Formats: sequence, C-alpha cells, structure tokens
Amino acid sequence: MKPELEYTPFELMAVAGARELKDGEVVAVGLGLPVVATFLAKRTHAPNITILFELGVVDPEPIHTGVGLADPRVWYRAKILSSFVDMLGMVLHRGLVDVGFLGGLETDAYGNLNTTLIGDPKGKFRHFVGSGGANDIASSARRTIIIIRHEARKLNEAVSFVTSPGYLRGPGEREAAGLRGGPSRVITDKAVFGFDPESKRMRLESIHPGTTLEDVLANLSFQPIVPEAVPTTEPPTAEQVRLIREEIDPERIYAG
Repeated sequence: MKPELEYTPFELMAVAGARELKDGEVVAVGLGLPVVATFLAKRTHAPNITILFELGVVDPEPIHTGVGLADPRVWYRAKILSSFVDMLGMVLHRGLVDVGFLGGLETDAYGNLNTTLIGDPKGKFRHFVGSGGANDIASSARRTIIIIRHEARKLNEAVSFVTSPGYLRGPGEREAAGLRGGPSRVITDKAVFGFDPESKRMRLESIHPGTTLEDVLANLSFQPIVPEAVPTTEPPTAEQVRLIREEIDPERIYAG
C-alpha cells in the first residue's frame, strides 16, 4: 500500500492558492505565502502567467528566497525593473491585472482586508505596516485571492480597519465606490472560502483533509454561508511538495 504523503498546512495553503491561478493570467503578488503559491503555479500548470511585484518587478527568476520583495536576489532575470508608479498607475489602475494575491492581519465576512492596525476592547491600537500596494491591488485587480491563518481573531464579522477593500458592507457597495473586481477566494489552513454572488458574504467551498466542519466554524468570529454538501480540498501532490521544499522556499523563509 502506498504511504500517505506528508505535507504541512502551509504547503496545502500554497497549493490551494496556486490552483486558483490560470495559465496566461497577469498576477500582482503580495509578500509571503502568495509568492510561494504564484511561483508554484508558474512551475506547474501555469507557465505563462506574468508575475508582478508592486515595486516594479515583472517576471523575475529568483536565485534566493530573499528577505522580502525588495531584495535584489528576488529580481534576478526580471523582464522589467520599473517603479511603483508604473506598476500601480500604468498597469493596475488601467485594469490590466487579472489577479491580486494578498495576505493580511485579518479579513471579514465580505473580504475586506486589514494590514494597518489592530484594536482591543480597551481602546488600545497596535499599528502595522499598512497598505503598500495592497489597496491598489484589491481595488483594481479583476479578482483578489486572500491567504490567511484560520483563527477567530483573524476572521471577523468586521475588520478593525479596511486597508484593502473587499465587498465593503455588502451587495452593490463596491461598484458604488467605483472599484472593479472583488475577492474571489479566501484560503486558510483549514478551508477554502468563496463569496455568494448575491449577498457577497463569505461561503465555504471546501474543507481541508483532517479538518471538520465544526473545527472550521469554531475558529471563525462570524457565520459564513455553508452549503449542504462541502467537498474536501484536494491535497498536494508529491511534486508540488518537492518544488516548495527544494526549489521555491528551500530555506523556509516563508514557511517559518
């Protein structure tokens, strides 16, 4: 009997994210796990995607994981080295990006994303890095994918601060604000969510192997839409796990 493949929650999230990308798409990539997922897609089923980093780098071939997207080792053999102005203004704002791929501190039932500050009931706030290009990506890409840890404090009915807009407070609000696209998937270490076309509220699409529906719901701070039948997320293949461990993130810079 063939032994069961071992993989980590991080690797399953990366693979689930990679599967959302289609060959030939233009993808604006945020820092962290989105980088791993996007390069995995490019090395497997989507070799013709175009990868954009917000600081002006197009289609690099990294020689090292680097310590962030501003690390020149990540820019190696890039087709273009440009600027924030070109990438955000001339590409994103013109509607040329198919997918925005983002992480964050917290997201909510309508896919609004916070990377700016977290508050507590005592009125104290802790500030973080803020938007960078995330607001532009979430506002202008044709669709957005969010990757985030599955914890009640990160998955809320409403976020503490809307850094990057999802569907704001419900149907019609995104369009009224003049924004294109919207979030299409939220991928966690327990499940994959989509969004209901009418209510724009988060909807459970699949549950990861070894996780129960009760576990998924117990670690949310809101009630998503739950269909009668929820499939199990397809696990990674041996080749996908090998690529992540040996070629894309061999020093576990992103995996931690």
